[in-house]
Amino acid sequence: MASSNMKDIKRRIKSVESIMQITKAMELVASSKLRKAKEKADKSRPFFDALYDTMCEIYSETRDFSSAFTKIKQIKTVLLVVIAGDRGFAGSFNNNVLKLALSRAKELSEQGVRVKILAVGKKADEYFEKRGFEIIESLSGISETIKIYGVKAISDRIVKRFLAGEFEQVELFYTTFLNALSQEARGITVLPVNLIKKDGGSKVLTEYDPSPEAVFDSIIPKYISGLLFGAIADSFAAEQAARRTAMESASDNASEMIDSLSLAYNRARQSSITQEITEIIGGAQAQA
Repeated sequence: MASSNMKDIKRRIKSVESIMQITKAMELVASSKLRKAKEKADKSRPFFDALYDTMCEIYSETRDFSSAFTKIKQIKTVLLVVIAGDRGFAGSFNNNVLKLALSRAKELSEQGVRVKILAVGKKADEYFEKRGFEIIESLSGISETIKIYGVKAISDRIVKRFLAGEFEQVELFYTTFLNALSQEARGITVLPVNLIKKDGGSKVLTEYDPSPEAVFDSIIPKYISGLLFGAIADSFAAEQAARRTAMESASDNASEMIDSLSLAYNRARQSSITQEITEIIGGAQAQA
């Protein structure tokens, strides 16, 4: 019995060691991807900030400003752009942002507003499809390699459908990278654009050709591209940070389990040796 128990423990130790090798490898991969993703996210912010400042200047300097992208309409349909991961093993990363988006979708549905989903990431697609929501587009496997030009194609489709009246509001749900140990799920309104009226500090007014509204409307797709690109890059960095933390925790747990199993193996081995010695002594005494 002791011999059989020792074999089982040894098999479990080998199994846990194999799992620990995988989790350590995934931790190293996530660490490497995190660094690159954070650099990409940081580089995208100045582009977005510059576009937003330009839009605010046009809005502030133009009297009787009017644009289809700033008009508040009666909301009948809302598009939720939900960014999640393509894989699991990232702790609560996917669960947090998906629950936040679902809560908003339910809130809108209770108000009689139709909800449409643009899912970025396999997990977002699966989550909302299972719950019966209308998914107008699903984009998987793009977060790691996405370029600004690829995001522009997505934003162009969103803008085209918005102008066509397919939906009156666009909201974005993503996860922002705060630090290596903390990530936060967020939701923001993308369209209609909410601009801040700037104080008239500068007396120099810019002349826009052919008109301020035309320049503003031409900037919008680029603005949406910058916003989406930043959100996708930020979410991917947050996903890698969450995965690294989860795999580090899994490796630590595996190490503790190996120590516990090794202790159990040594006890079983000691018990087996003691039993053999007892049997030998008993046999010698019987012969005497």
